Amino acid sequence: MGLSPVISASSSTSAPDTRGADLHAGYSGSSDSHRLDPSPLRVSLTDVQKTFDVGRGRTVQALVDIDLDIAEGEFVALIGPSGCGKSTVLRLLAGLDTTSSGEVELFGSPPEELSRQHRLGVAFQEHALLPWASVSSNISLPYKVAGRSVDKNRVAELIKLVGLTGFEKALPKQLSGGMRQRVAIARALVLNPSLLLLDEPFGALDAVTRRRMNSELARIWSEERLTTLLVTHDVDEALILADRVVVMSGRPGKIHHVEKVDLPRPRDTSVTRTPAFHELVDKLTGMLDGAGEDS
Repeated sequence: MGLSPVISASSSTSAPDTRGADLHAGYSGSSDSHRLDPSPLRVSLTDVQKTFDVGRGRTVQALVDIDLDIAEGEFVALIGPSGCGKSTVLRLLAGLDTTSSGEVELFGSPPEELSRQHRLGVAFQEHALLPWASVSSNISLPYKVAGRSVDKNRVAELIKLVGLTGFEKALPKQLSGGMRQRVAIARALVLNPSLLLLDEPFGALDAVTRRRMNSELARIWSEERLTTLLVTHDVDEALILADRVVVMSGRPGKIHHVEKVDLPRPRDTSVTRTPAFHELVDKLTGMLDGAGEDS
């Protein structure tokens, strides 16, 4: 159901954020480097392979030789052609599936352990809100799933953070698509997760609303500063939000390229009008076109 994660928002009027430069200093080599210097405080996939049994003795290799580290507090976006295994990577990190071989470690523990501790926040393309529950009740749901008392102050803080003050008692049917996704993000954030996983959370929205939500998520992330992995097909979205963009090739999915996004923070959609942004879009779109030919 994707009940454990949530998000928040912040002002874009603060001084430029240099945190990305500090994160990048932890990497060695070219922009294709996707291994961090040794540190226990990170998310890591090491030599991960994933094969699915499709019946009648046939198998499909979804992932091969996946090696990726994500620094604590880093925002990484995962892009690639359809069917390349992006969502499979996210499901492995969420503990919703297991590797065929290789290791997945989240801050020194397996994903299942963080899931049991309710330290994972997940939001999918489908918001999965309870239709009979209010905004406040939907955001509070992870407390009930975890067997904890609801922190009403935290719920109120997140409602304000995602810009839904005044809609606390509204039902999902009374909200726009973008507002429903904000509730889903707030729900994912409510238990203060160590890792936030976003699987095409704005994929079902129209283009105008999606761009607005990109700015909202950038603002929210700048306040919460959670370690985050976003799966998306949208290159613009990846560059607006991420510290690094990981490009995957067609099936079997493997990491083709890792791009450091050296665009100043805080960011919003105004960054899309800059020459540096357009240069990155052209570069990554060209890589995706080539990756799709491999499928």
